[in-house]
Amino acid sequence: MTTTDLNLISPLLAAVATAVAILIVDLVMPNRPTPVIFVALAGLAVTAAVTLVVGSGTVGAGAASTAFGGMYKVDALTTFLDLLFISIIAMTIVFAPDYLAPRGLPVAEFATVLVFAMCGTFVIAASADLLLLFLGLELMVLPGYLLAGYHKSDGYSTEGAVKYFLLGSFSSAIFLFGLAFVWGLSGSTSIHAVASTLTGVVNHVTPFSPGLAMGFAFLTTGVAFKIAAVPFHYWTPDAYQGSPTPVTGYLSVGPKIGAFALILRLFVEALGPMKADWLPVVVVLAAATMTLGNLVALTQDNVKRMLAYSSIAHTGYMLVGLAAFAGGQRQGLEGLLFYGAAYSFMNLGAFAVIAALQKRAGVTSGLATFAGLGRKEPILGLLMVLFLLSLTGIPPTAGFFAKALIIVAAVQAGGWVGFLAVLMVLNAAAAAFYYLRVVVYMYMRDPASEAPALRHGRLLWGGLAAATVLTIAFGLFPGLLLGVIGDAAKAIAG
Repeated sequence: MTTTDLNLISPLLAAVATAVAILIVDLVMPNRPTPVIFVALAGLAVTAAVTLVVGSGTVGAGAASTAFGGMYKVDALTTFLDLLFISIIAMTIVFAPDYLAPRGLPVAEFATVLVFAMCGTFVIAASADLLLLFLGLELMVLPGYLLAGYHKSDGYSTEGAVKYFLLGSFSSAIFLFGLAFVWGLSGSTSIHAVASTLTGVVNHVTPFSPGLAMGFAFLTTGVAFKIAAVPFHYWTPDAYQGSPTPVTGYLSVGPKIGAFALILRLFVEALGPMKADWLPVVVVLAAATMTLGNLVALTQDNVKRMLAYSSIAHTGYMLVGLAAFAGGQRQGLEGLLFYGAAYSFMNLGAFAVIAALQKRAGVTSGLATFAGLGRKEPILGLLMVLFLLSLTGIPPTAGFFAKALIIVAAVQAGGWVGFLAVLMVLNAAAAAFYYLRVVVYMYMRDPASEAPALRHGRLLWGGLAAATVLTIAFGLFPGLLLGVIGDAAKAIAG
């Protein structure tokens, strides 16, 4: 291991040090969430600063630095994804105490597991080798299984965790099986070497074997499970509904963005030469995922379950960006990355509001819980309206600009990808019904009980303020992100 290697993995080392520091603080001052949260946020801030310093030399037209024999790569995409992951973990940590404390769930273990999950996403974002990609994937999803069952005395939480674990393990095995096929038939696990082999196949220098096609099929299936694409989405509603609400917020964005990071490294870089061959598969997955997700969400009376199916639909929207790239538009990647950032903040904000309402133990996430919220807690109600409008895609929120970027790229790609743009507009219109139904309950229904409004902690309000500012700012001033995203897309798409 050289000095260069240590320098490039320093953000990962800082993240591991943060997790260790949280455990030490909890050991010295047990059952005191305030110092734990302070150390966690301070460690994440240091990790973000280290990430910026390490990534500062890689921002630009395809600049990249490698370590460990080329297996670990830091480029503009790595830096962007790492900062997004840090933001997701930080916001989840500040939203959680108001929900965890009344239920006697420890904050320190929660924060530690989240930070270790973040380490997995760091590895995925920087992977230049299929084996390292798989290791990062497992390091990301294993903490998710623990978090889904974090409220171990709750039967729904345990049931959701078991389903998530079984189907997640099954999908990981399928992915690994596909990786073995690609390794055996291409002769390497290096993403660059696999891309070179496939370039030879496209140019008819190397024959395309049935075994390689089978490997691609297994890889696609394994990844589709991780992003909850239809028909591999069955675990999502139960895992989301049963998990503690802060965990559900994290599961809806963290593993999803991590899985899309894996897709970018796998499909755009390794399988990029054959994008014309996997484009039809992505088109079918995108169409089925966004349509089924929205149609089933229309029937839900539980807001957490509704947002679970909504999350499936948003996966379909992001797949449209991938399809636009395969159709010849690099702007599709930019739209996908922008959508990932915008969706993270607006969806975390929506789940934070649900967690705030559930501060009193025993409160469910049914629609009736939101009845009269606009009069009972006007600020909380107004913020929920903002996040729901952004999820719908109403201007001038970040959700509108994210959808617009992907739709424009899909229209420019034409063909069946252009059809996806039309389908995406129709699905967004259908989604407005179930999002705005929550608004109707908040402002046009009487409260289900006369219980007084709850007092919420400063951390929760601070996190909601951050999510609000980012949701509005990225809608009004998308240029704040577009430059960074353009560099990230250029780094992997040339």
